[in-house]
Amino acid sequence: MNLKGKVAVVTGGNSGIGAAIVLELAKQGANIVIDYISHEEATDALEKKVFALGDQAIGVNANVSKIADLQKLIDTTVQKFGRIDIMINNAGVETRTSILDTTEADYEKVLEINLKSAFFGTQIAAKQMIKQGGGGRIINITSVHEDWPMPGNIAYCLSKGGMRMLTRTAALELAKHGILVTGVGPGAVATPINLVTMKDPALMKRLNDAIPLGRMAKPEEIASVVAFLASNGASYMTGTTLFADGGMMHQSPGL
Repeated sequence: MNLKGKVAVVTGGNSGIGAAIVLELAKQGANIVIDYISHEEATDALEKKVFALGDQAIGVNANVSKIADLQKLIDTTVQKFGRIDIMINNAGVETRTSILDTTEADYEKVLEINLKSAFFGTQIAAKQMIKQGGGGRIINITSVHEDWPMPGNIAYCLSKGGMRMLTRTAALELAKHGILVTGVGPGAVATPINLVTMKDPALMKRLNDAIPLGRMAKPEEIASVVAFLASNGASYMTGTTLFADGGMMHQSPGL
């Protein structure tokens, strides 16, 4: 996988899966724009790691639930690097609430950060890719829960199901422009979003028992799938989601 000279934007890029994606794409030679909304020090540290790999990186403070901020993110990318080749819609949150107790604020937070940001991130990045020519890659970080219900986390599942159809429909609309749109669907990953589970031995045992490989994924294992989809090796893939879940989706739901 060689991404030398490519320019990639990673939303929610300074922690968890996003940070792992930043480093993996940089290892493959890409220059990176790291979107973040907090923990500027983590972004600064990540930039230094990218520089050490011989690539360039900049952090951009942008709230991706706001269209104006998404536009700023892409505009800043073009101003700095002249183009965008790879858009990674990674930012995501969850509230762990059911249909009966999800508030309007819960719903709006999850749908705006997870789905609205991916929709308009795709739109704005695609317009720039069309303008500059040469096609591009848009990769949505979804979840096994784009397909697999998770009772007690309904807004999250709804947002990821929406990302599934965003990926498929946008792929058909953008194919004539040489823009490939794919998804990566992680299962359980050892990131801050799963800290509650990771701190509880009983919950961890229950989770590991539900995964055929018997463990959570490392963020780097998801990042390597993203790097593949961004590479020439995936030049005939669009409109689909690759699941990296340790076989989790083939177990009986019950988490």
